[in-house]
Amino acid sequence: MLEKVIEQYLVKRVKAQGGMAYKFASVAHRGVADRVVCLPNQTWFVELKTQGGRLSELQKVFADDMLRLGQNYVVLWTKEDVDQWLLTTTK
Repeated sequence: MLEKVIEQYLVKRVKAQGGMAYKFASVAHRGVADRVVCLPNQTWFVELKTQGGRLSELQKVFADDMLRLGQNYVVLWTKEDVDQWLLTTTK
């Protein structure tokens, strides 16, 4: 499944939960997450990958930085991952 398809699914599911999934691109910093997802009372940095994909070294640095700073960060690989993540974050 293409990453684009998973990303479109994420946007649709987040909107259905009353949230927003902003596309994020940083000119000055490579490796930032694909989406900034705002759900009621929480914000997440979400990286999307396909099955078999891998994080680049810069994406790993970004993930480590976000976790070190106490931010919410997740990598989602499938539509099922999107659904499971939403179930655990919107309880």
